[in-house]
Amino acid sequence: NPVPKKFSHNTLIEIIWTVVPALILVAIASQSFPNLYYQDVVPNLQQITDKSDAMIADGKTAQHERFAKDYFPEAAEKGFVNVKAQGNQWNWTYTYPDLIDDSGYPLEFVSNPVHVGVSTDGDNYAAATGRTDFASKPKNLAVDYPMVIPEDRFVRYYTAAADVIHSWTVPAFGVKTDAVPGRLNEGWFLVEEPGIYYGQCSELCGVNHAFMPIEVRVVSQAQFDSWAEFMLAGDYEAAYATVDVFASTEQATQFAAKQ
Repeated sequence: NPVPKKFSHNTLIEIIWTVVPALILVAIASQSFPNLYYQDVVPNLQQITDKSDAMIADGKTAQHERFAKDYFPEAAEKGFVNVKAQGNQWNWTYTYPDLIDDSGYPLEFVSNPVHVGVSTDGDNYAAATGRTDFASKPKNLAVDYPMVIPEDRFVRYYTAAADVIHSWTVPAFGVKTDAVPGRLNEGWFLVEEPGIYYGQCSELCGVNHAFMPIEVRVVSQAQFDSWAEFMLAGDYEAAYATVDVFASTEQATQFAAKQ
C-alpha cells in the first residue's frame, strides 16, 4: 500500500484565488464609482455650450458633461427643464420654477392618488371629471394630475418634504432621491421615449405610504408647451387632455411592478 502524500495547502493556488478576484473587483469598482459620482452631480449645460471642442478633448470638462455634449448636443443647447417634487403625507406637489403665471408665481399643483373602485373619493372624482382612464392604470398608481416633461430634454429635479422623509422614485429613469424636510436634494435625467412612467414613494412615511404613487408623462415639446399654457391659465382638465395620448406601456407597467 502506497503512503499518501501529506499536505495542508497550496500556496500558489491560494494566491491566485485571492489576487484574481481582488483584481476583478478593483476593475469593476474603477468603472462603477465614477458613475455613482456622476449620477449625483448635475452637469453644467451652460458651461458645456460655452466650451470649445478642444477644451473637451483635453479633458477639462467632466466625463458626464462630455457625454451630454457628444450624445445630446441639442438638449444641452436648450438647457434644463426644472421641476421640484415635494413629498407630503400622502401625495406630491410639483413646482415648475421656470413657468411663471400672470401673477408672477411659478406653476404649482398637487398630484393626488386616485383609487377608482377602491375609494368613494376616487369614483366620485372620475364621475365628476368624466375621465375614465383611471381603471386602466396599474393598481394603486393612478393620479389625478401627473408630472409632465418634454422628451429629449435634460430634466433637473429637486426633492423636499413638508412633513416626514419621503423618496421620489421612478425606476424606469434610474432615479431614487430622498425628500427630506428642511433639505433640498437634486438629480437629473433625460428621457428619449415618450410615454407614461410610474413610480412610488420608496421611504416608509406613514399609514398610507403604499398609496403614494408617482406618474410622469413624457411628451413632445409642443405638447409640453400646450400643457404648460393651460396649467398656467388654471384649466387643469384641458391641460390633462393635451397630454392624454398614451396607453400604459407594458414596459412602464413592468418597471412599476418591480418597484
